[in-house]
Amino acid sequence: MKIVIVGAVAGGASAAARARRLDEDAEIILIERGTEPSFANCGLPYYVGGEIESRSKLLVAPAAMLRQRHRLDVRTRHEVVGIDRDARSVSVKNLGTGETYCESYDRLILSTGAAPFRPPIPGIEGAHVLELRDLCDADRMHDLVTTQCSRRAVIVGAGFIGVEVAENLIRRGLDVTLVELGGQILSPWDMEMVRPLEDHLREKGVKLQLNDSAIEFASCPQNENNLIVKLDSGRTLPACFAVVCIGVRPVNKLAVDAGLEIGSRGGIITNEHMQTNDPNIYAVGDVAEVSDFVTGEPTQIPLAGPANRQGRIAADHICGRSSKYRGTQGTSVVGVFGQTAAMTGQNEKQLRRSGHAFRKIYIHPKDHAGYFPGATQMTLKLLFDSVDGRILGAQAVGTNGVDKRIDVISMAIQAGMSVYDLEEVELCYAPQFGSAKDPVNMAGFVASGVLRGDHPVVHMGDELTISESNESELLDVRSEQEFARGHLPNARNIPLEVLRENLAELPRDRRIVVYCHVGLRGYMATRLLQQHKFDVTNLSGGFRLVQNSGQLKEKS
Repeated sequence: MKIVIVGAVAGGASAAARARRLDEDAEIILIERGTEPSFANCGLPYYVGGEIESRSKLLVAPAAMLRQRHRLDVRTRHEVVGIDRDARSVSVKNLGTGETYCESYDRLILSTGAAPFRPPIPGIEGAHVLELRDLCDADRMHDLVTTQCSRRAVIVGAGFIGVEVAENLIRRGLDVTLVELGGQILSPWDMEMVRPLEDHLREKGVKLQLNDSAIEFASCPQNENNLIVKLDSGRTLPACFAVVCIGVRPVNKLAVDAGLEIGSRGGIITNEHMQTNDPNIYAVGDVAEVSDFVTGEPTQIPLAGPANRQGRIAADHICGRSSKYRGTQGTSVVGVFGQTAAMTGQNEKQLRRSGHAFRKIYIHPKDHAGYFPGATQMTLKLLFDSVDGRILGAQAVGTNGVDKRIDVISMAIQAGMSVYDLEEVELCYAPQFGSAKDPVNMAGFVASGVLRGDHPVVHMGDELTISESNESELLDVRSEQEFARGHLPNARNIPLEVLRENLAELPRDRRIVVYCHVGLRGYMATRLLQQHKFDVTNLSGGFRLVQNSGQLKEKS
């Protein structure tokens, strides 16, 4: 068996190593156009920022190791420029000598990845407009911030890479402006979840320019080595350099030219074994179109974990095993100056676009027992099917323990579990690590209560509308001191502790919308009022979520 793999890094290198473990006699050729076959591209921003001090730490599997340990034929600085499907061969160009030659294959794996999207903006090809895809890009940016005394940078795009680059350039002492076309950073999350992170970025010195875009990168008249970034809003931003981080596109030219089937977003269409429409050719990683685990729909999610698994599955299938890729659910995490955002599955925006009937809840638990020193609060959002409670997605933002909870819920999604199952999940507990009722359990309790009718909830947009009408009574059950520090418009304050003694003050001809700070006292008040035959619902996430989302503009 002769296996040719085009592109290394995550998917290709994983496929090569797995194929060798399964077939000691196979001829395995790994062709990579870059200088290194496998490097930690997720670590590049942290090398630029100095947190990873040694460049060598980014080399996950150097070519010498792959050759010696796995007996692979590793060819760096070589590029496959064409595929002949009938002859089962590829045309390879040696980028050092310019020589082109043919290489036959029995099976071909395409792991060409995705490239940063660079729209046709005037000046975008200039020397001081950078991207961050590979080691060469990282070396260039590292040099600019360490040896050329760059003091000001503009980052275009506030996704994962944009936010991480912003953090690391601030760490280097630069003045940083982050420009984002949309109305929020980190678009895979829902807007209300990332508003606190936007405030956090500003507190750390990042200037955020949302709902805006770059329309030109012009040379500075006073210094040709600097830039003027012109924005659609009319603003101009001086910079020593700019970094474009506005998404990636599959590197699919080889596949297109070879007549392989391509999806609507440019990915190579694959089956559950990572095969293309040519059974001798596989595609893995960012260039492959796969299915969404939650919805079953085609998707394109560039993440390292799925790329590694896909490479392994392709190698398994080539070597006679029946491994199948279950689909990608977009489980992700990002750090923002000590804060963490993590998510898995569908977000609310996706569910609304698809028309899927869903419910949602918000909770604000501590990462471990509140009585143990160092406990910090997180916000967790759970999305679930409105009929059977199947978990559709989750997002969490906080300081500690965020990734742990999203990892657990990610596994629950993989297992097809419902919110009722989360009530029963048994997780490890000691006061410095968690709580007897873990945040995952709490999310299950609240969501299950919603579906059972024990805990009717209303959400921010609904509450702010009804608070200004005569259809509902808005009831704040926090303490008088909390109420005095800020409350929702037109709210009445009756603390939970004296609510039973003041039921006569509440109307029976209108719905009562209860809220507290995070939702727990609101839930208790809801249960109390339900049993006294009031029409009542609780504001999910409480006053804290309204504050964090930016919907409450001023104290009332």
